[in-house]
Order: sequence, then C-alpha cells, then structure tokens
Amino acid sequence: MPATVKHRWNYQPVDAEAVTRLVTALQTSPVLAELLVRAGWADPDEARRFLAPRLAELDDPFRVAGIDRAVARLQKAIAGRESLVILGDYDVDGVSSTAFLVSILRRFGLAPRFIVPLRLEEGYGLSRNAIDRALDAGVPQLFIALDCGTNSCAEVAYLRSRGVDVVIVDHHRSKEAVPEEAILVNPHVHAESASPAWQNLCTVGLVFKLVHALLKAMREANHPEAHAIRLRDYLDLVAMGTVADLVPLLGENRILAKHGLSILEQTTRPGLLALMDVSGIDRTNGLQPVDISFRLGPRINASGRLADAALSVELILSQDRAFCQDAARQLDGFNRERQDIERRITEDAERQVEEHYAADHGIVLYDDNWHPGVVGIVASRVSRKFNRPCIVLGREGELAKGSGRSVFGVNLVEALGDSNELLSNWGGHPMAVGIALDRANVAEFRGRFNAAVAQRLAGCELDRTVDISAWVDLETVDEHLMGELALLHPFGQGNAKPVFAVSGAVFAKRPEVFKDQHFRFQLDDANGRRLFGVAWKMADRLPPAGKPVDLVFEAAWNHFNGRKLLQLELLDWRLAK
Repeated sequence: MPATVKHRWNYQPVDAEAVTRLVTALQTSPVLAELLVRAGWADPDEARRFLAPRLAELDDPFRVAGIDRAVARLQKAIAGRESLVILGDYDVDGVSSTAFLVSILRRFGLAPRFIVPLRLEEGYGLSRNAIDRALDAGVPQLFIALDCGTNSCAEVAYLRSRGVDVVIVDHHRSKEAVPEEAILVNPHVHAESASPAWQNLCTVGLVFKLVHALLKAMREANHPEAHAIRLRDYLDLVAMGTVADLVPLLGENRILAKHGLSILEQTTRPGLLALMDVSGIDRTNGLQPVDISFRLGPRINASGRLADAALSVELILSQDRAFCQDAARQLDGFNRERQDIERRITEDAERQVEEHYAADHGIVLYDDNWHPGVVGIVASRVSRKFNRPCIVLGREGELAKGSGRSVFGVNLVEALGDSNELLSNWGGHPMAVGIALDRANVAEFRGRFNAAVAQRLAGCELDRTVDISAWVDLETVDEHLMGELALLHPFGQGNAKPVFAVSGAVFAKRPEVFKDQHFRFQLDDANGRRLFGVAWKMADRLPPAGKPVDLVFEAAWNHFNGRKLLQLELLDWRLAK
C-alpha cells in the first residue's frame, strides 16, 4: 500500500528575539518580521536586500561557466556577419529566450533564423528532424540551442559534421553524457563552479547573463550599438520565462522577476499588449506572477502543444499591431482547445487511477488517444489530487511520450534513473520531467517507477499539510499588512505566498454557496470591521455559524468593477479547541 495521506496543520514557531530585532531594525510589523525570519532572512542587512532587490547586485556574468566561450563565438559571428540559426524549446522559457536573443542579435546587425520544434512531427528539443528542417533553408555557420540540448550528443555531432559550430544554453538536468563538441552554458552541468545566487536560473535567465556578458565585451570593444542597448528593457521577457518555468524565485531569479514584472506592466510591445488584451489582464492593477502562470503562459504554451510555437516568438518580436492582434486571437483559440482536451484527459486519467492504480506509490498512466502536448498539466492535477508522483503519457508514433510531476520528498530525476535503459529520451527537474519510451515498455516502466518511488518513501508518510506562516488576529489583516506583503512579491517557487491562521473566529451567519462548488463568507473583527472571504471548491465543507472555528487563509486584493477589496481566501478550517 502507498504511504498514508494525512491532513494536518503545521506551524513551527520562530526565534522571538530575531523577530524583535527585525521589528526594531526595519521598523516593520511583527507579522512581516516573523515572515522574514521564517524565510531565513533574520539578519537585518540580508532582510533589507531581500525586500528591496537591486539589479546592481547581479553577479558578474562571466562567472557562469561557458559564457566566456559563448561570448567570444558571438563576437566572431557579429564581426563576420555570419549566418546563424536559433532553436528554442516550445514552452514559455524557450519562446521568451528565443525572442530575447533574436532581438539582441538583430541589434548587432545579424539576421538570425529561428525555429521552434514542431512537437508532434519533430519531438522534443534538439531533435534530428528539427535540425534538418532548420538546415533546409541553408547550412548556417553557427547554431544556438536554447532550453534544450544538454543531452543531445548525437545531434551536436551531426551539426559539427556539417561544419556548424554549436552553442547550447540550457538549465535542464540529466545523468547522461553532455555534448563535448558544443559550447555549453548550463550551471547544473558545471555545478562545482556555480553560485547559489544564479545556479537555478532558467534558460531565459541564462540568456540574460549571456547578453549581459556580450554587452560588456562589446562595450569594451567600443561597439556603438552596445552602448545604445538598455538591458533592462528586456526584463519583461526574462520575467515571463522565469515565472512560467517554476524556478525558485530567490537570488538572481528574484531580482530579475521583481524588476521584470514592473517592466512588463509598462511594456510597449504590441504582441504582449495584444496577448494581455485577449487574456483579460488589466495592467492598472499591477501584474502578479499568476497573470503569467494562468493567463499569458498557457496561451503561449498552447501554440507549442497544438500547433507551432514559432507563432508566439513572432508575436513577441513583431511591431505590426494588426498581425499581433490576429496572432493573439489565434493563441487564445489554441488555449481554449487545449483546455477542452485537458479536461477530457484529466477525467480519464483520474478514472484510471481509481480503477487500476489506487495502491501504487508512483503513478504511470497511458492511453493511445491522449494528446502528448497537454499531459504535463494533467500530470500536475493528478499528482495534486492523489498526492503522489505521477507520469502521464500519450502516443506519438511508436513512442509513449509525456510528462511527470512530483510531490515534496520525491526527486523525479533520481527516480527515473532506475529506469534509464527503458527510456529513449528524458530530462528535467526534481519536480517536473519530460520522458519518452517505446510503447511496448510502458508496463515494465510502470512497475519500475512504482518500486523506485516506494523505495524513496520507505517508512515515510505523505502528509498533505497546510504550512502556516503566522497566527494573527483579524484586526491585523488590513491595508497596512497588505502593503508590507507587497514587499515580499513576487511569490512563487521558493518564496511561497504567506498562509495565515486565525483562532476562534465566529461566523455570524451561514456562508453562502455559489456555483455549487464554492462559498462566500463574512467575518467581523473585534473592532466591528467587516471582512469578506471566499473558499474555492469547499462547498462540501461549510463551517458552522455561531461556533468558534480556526481558519487558515491567504490574504489578497480582489479587483472588481474598479473597486479594490481585501479578501480572505480560505484554505481550511477546523472547530476551535
């Protein structure tokens, strides 16, 4: 049987003296001070830097292994007006990386061709089919692979045999060999020399480092265009890829994402403005990571999953407003189609688990009729619902291809290592992977993956916990606290949105159910101030009126009809002890 799933609240008190020191040093509230100490920022100077990250704190880009060689190769290409091709992956990180690098190289007088792999016809990443399509228009002198290529030894050898130099900028991890004939920029491959501040950059963050280094080198050479380029103008693209790729929003990721979101709010790119319009984003309320994760990102991803993600690159690069509006509508249409497909596959996948794999520690699901382009999101949903690592596969020719998502405590890269010889291609992160294998091997892989996860969970319990950041009084949940929380933005991986708990709250009247799944509620604090809240998909667990209950919630602004209302978003409740 799989590890037991429990539901519990988890609160670990922090050092009270450290909280007091921060309150005094930063002149902040005890709540914010507790959040900072809990996050590891007990030192006042470090806490100040965390609250106000500065671009000036970015490390020297030449410290990233391989960047010096990549810059030298780009300088040679610029000086010789060489032909080059950029191949970027079809997710938001790959698309934003491609658009960023194409933009910069155009400024230096180059005319890079770019392609994005056609998912169904060419497969994932730096595939031979994608390379051949790129070479159909002519063999370039330089080939740059973005967000893929770390494991592509045979493909790099093929390009080198055609006389093409290769640069790879990627952040994916793997236990396989890396191509020695390419210039490789990947801090996970060169982990011994990597700084914690930038080791977890996604590809667009690494492209930022590469461009930063290139500009420094070209300015030293007194190239006029190098002095004209303002690197911060490209931080909107960096923020999009960084947030969408779920890398930890700490260190340089935090600096780039925080400043990049501000740039994105003010963007003048016609393509991004058109995409925001079809996504229903109102920039006057400010942009949050969720706007990228749930609005912009899915529309960009949908083109790569169902069509050609090159459309998304063209959208970002274009200055033609009519084209951008038409392309944004196309992406919106792809996204609606993707949502419909996803919904059907999720229902089938959950049914498979309940009927056949309910006892498995690690879940592997496959169906001939599932679209490989959307199974990653399905894997996320199934993993969350059953609180277990999950891999979902669809058919692509004779291959089963798909994605995996994990839960806290299970490293997917390590778990997949036990099945390495069964997999024709795989790679990714501890929490998310992409894999491909022969369809005939799915059953054996299912058994091996289940055993690998069981071994890693031996003697453990998979607790479904609510981690409480701070216990508070309702009176402290006000505009001042929301202003302090804004200093912690952006929230995401590695910098979770604070979760608050209140003891002994009483609902004066019964919460109101809406749309059969959710409920709204009202609470009065000790000063008679009324707070409003919502509980998503909790209509089957209505708290009682008139009885003291403990609540766990997040605090957010609700923007509606031009009004801004503080709203409690309920995560759980229990009867007060």
